[in-house]
Amino acid sequence: MSLPSIINSSSIYTKYLTGPVVEPSPRWVRVKFGGEIIADSKQAWLLRQYGPDRMPTYYFPQADVRTVALRPSSGGSQTGETQYWDVKVGDRIAEKGAWTYLEPPPELAALKGYISFKWGAMEAWYEEEEEVFVHARDPYKRVDVMPSSRHVRVVIAGETVAETRRPYLLFETSLPTRYYLPREDVRMDLLEPTGLKTRCPYKGIASYWSVKIGDQVSKNVVWSYPEPISENPRIKNLMCFFNERVDLYVDGELQPRPLTPWSINGR
Repeated sequence: MSLPSIINSSSIYTKYLTGPVVEPSPRWVRVKFGGEIIADSKQAWLLRQYGPDRMPTYYFPQADVRTVALRPSSGGSQTGETQYWDVKVGDRIAEKGAWTYLEPPPELAALKGYISFKWGAMEAWYEEEEEVFVHARDPYKRVDVMPSSRHVRVVIAGETVAETRRPYLLFETSLPTRYYLPREDVRMDLLEPTGLKTRCPYKGIASYWSVKIGDQVSKNVVWSYPEPISENPRIKNLMCFFNERVDLYVDGELQPRPLTPWSINGR
């Protein structure tokens, strides 16, 4: 199954495909590139949107942007109603790293003349004094972690890879429940570290393992946060498997595999 077919299916992830919604943000937001702060605002707008290549992000008043770091994009400075700039600081260049709406659609009218930046092309983003990864945090999203005594068992290729009665359940808005398990209750001898690292604005930086059983390898199917952000300390060093790609039993009942972008095997 391809990513677009998952996005367009009647899956739990389709709850994310909402918006766009534009609202003022009370947070002090800054963007760093080339070792310098190129946007610094306490009056940014937050654009909340979800879908393929669409995640929450910030737009800045031009007065709060170092426009000297912007120059018309060498790859074409205007596409329809959008003006693009390359971002240049010293020897570093992010092509089409910034843009603004010249004539935005009605639902984005408040963003006219405001400047945004390509999140991953920038060196760092900050909300207040804390670095934020991947995209802006959605103030309407919750992440709750609760200890439980549920019996959780993870099976791959007919082999029990993990089993515990002391999981932590992570409930995240519009996403499947995730079961974080103590390492002592995971068959670590079946896990192989892969070197993959991913970032989450709500949890931090995750490390990944594949599970090898005989000749079968389930690639990057389990992850852990060795140093989660301060809001979620309970998941530190616990192990979590993709519900989408394992047989997960909770209190003896096999759980249906949710359809999300992570249903695809490997990353």
